[in-house]
Amino acid sequence: MEHFYDDEDDCTCGTSHEQVDKARRRLLAGAAGVVAAGTAGLAGGAALAASNEAHAKYADPEKPGLPQVDMEIEKGRTALVVTDPQVDFLSEKGVTWGVVGESVTEQGTVDNIERLFIAAKAAKMPVFISPHYYYPHDHKWQFEGTLEKTMHSIGMFDRPGPLSLEGFDGSGADWMPQYKKYIEDGETIICSPHKVYSPAQNDLNLQLRKRGIDKVILAGMSANLCTQAHLYELLELGFEVAVVRDATAGAKVPEGDGYLAAIINFRMVANGLWWTEDAVERIARSA
Repeated sequence: MEHFYDDEDDCTCGTSHEQVDKARRRLLAGAAGVVAAGTAGLAGGAALAASNEAHAKYADPEKPGLPQVDMEIEKGRTALVVTDPQVDFLSEKGVTWGVVGESVTEQGTVDNIERLFIAAKAAKMPVFISPHYYYPHDHKWQFEGTLEKTMHSIGMFDRPGPLSLEGFDGSGADWMPQYKKYIEDGETIICSPHKVYSPAQNDLNLQLRKRGIDKVILAGMSANLCTQAHLYELLELGFEVAVVRDATAGAKVPEGDGYLAAIINFRMVANGLWWTEDAVERIARSA
């Protein structure tokens, strides 16, 4: 797998390219048996919508055992929030593609996030980005969880510092190229970075409240990590949240299918669980 970093300089976080590559190979090797079945279909890029196989595999129960609820979009009170729409999660060049690529592809995640951006911009719905960045000082944490350790070891979302964009363009921390025209249009609110999974340590809540937003359409990466953590935090803060189920994806590793784990929890706690097609139609009607 090719480098997605400048080969001439090691990052200032103290993690060398050699260390990143070794960690990445370990990560890919550990997941190889799980993702092998989907590898052949990855080279062609993401589909426009979730595949029929994905619809069937992650279908909701025919006879739900829990009350069915939904969220209504209200103009001026509803925003689109996208977590981590970044290269390291969504591109074949990203450091996590070996474990998330199958899920991203079968859900059509890359294109579905773009469809939400297009719909929100057309409806003049506020759009918020909650990104994930790591700076050199974050690599000096004295304890980490399993995936924190993994992210740090593979150089995921690394930047040289909070006040520098050196090397950002085209890096793993950068936006997916097709999203830049929506994110960098001067209207989208780019929040400060979250550091683990949830927005507890960034300014997403403040930015939403200052705009009078109390309803959120949630999408982005990764399903059972940052997206799910944002869902929980926003619910605890009193927001209504609908999750767009095929505008996210999760890792498939020997420990389990992260996307499936997230979908189960989304069904249990979200105020709405929509397909992208449904979300786009709802956003258009709200304009």
